[in-house]
Amino acid sequence: MLPGLVYFLLFHYGALAGNLIAFKEYVPFDGLWGSPWVGLGNFQRMFQDAAFWDAVLNTLWIAVLQLVFYFPVPLALALLLHSLTWSTVRRFVQSVAYLPHFISWVIVVALFQQVLGDTGLLNNALSGAGLHTVDIIGDPDAFRPLVVAQVIWKDAGWGTIIFLAALSQVDEQQYEAAAIDGAGPWRRFWHVTLPAIRPVIVLLLIMRLGEILSVGFEQMLLQRDAVGPQAAEIIDTFVYYQGIVGGDYGFAAAAGLFKGVIGALLVYAANKVAHRLGEQGVYK
Repeated sequence: MLPGLVYFLLFHYGALAGNLIAFKEYVPFDGLWGSPWVGLGNFQRMFQDAAFWDAVLNTLWIAVLQLVFYFPVPLALALLLHSLTWSTVRRFVQSVAYLPHFISWVIVVALFQQVLGDTGLLNNALSGAGLHTVDIIGDPDAFRPLVVAQVIWKDAGWGTIIFLAALSQVDEQQYEAAAIDGAGPWRRFWHVTLPAIRPVIVLLLIMRLGEILSVGFEQMLLQRDAVGPQAAEIIDTFVYYQGIVGGDYGFAAAAGLFKGVIGALLVYAANKVAHRLGEQGVYK
């Protein structure tokens, strides 16, 4: 565990000291201590910036859509795979579902462009049939459903691993006893499967809430130019363009710190709710 521990100490906990530039007008040539102190000036600018609130709104919209439509998919896929009796078929489906997770976002976005872009396979087929073509990739109104579909295609198979591990711990005798008592598949799921895996569902939901404002930097950055910042700008890309591209490091750090604080508060609140529901949550 030591290499992993060192990694987190250096690049996660140690890097927290860099948030100090959120309270400074940071100039790289002057260094962290030489840059002038501005206090909450960067946060005041941030809260008065309409572009920042547009990025927050886009982030929340995409995060909610992912939570509603993506989060149940790995559970449903795990239940489907768990119900398969043929081990060969189950392993094949698992392998096919897992593979997209190991493909980079550059390749994933390129694949979707080749299929759904202005000159993609879909439009070529529609054009050949004499029908009206649609540019789904370049349509700002279709961007949010599109990015959710991309996440589902890429990571749903990978997300089933934990659920399959939890399902494998359910005692088969409980299913047999429920079936003898006349319980059908739905009642067996509701009274046997769901209570057994509920702690895992709550744990993953809390962790998902902690990352609710992280909706995919690479995925959004690669498609931002196609639909415009009004549709694709999120907090992470806002920080990138303000800090790395624009050189306003203190302002960008303030936006990143705001995102981190909100994520921490969501984890804390969700964990408290889990305790009140009788679940362990992330920590006691």
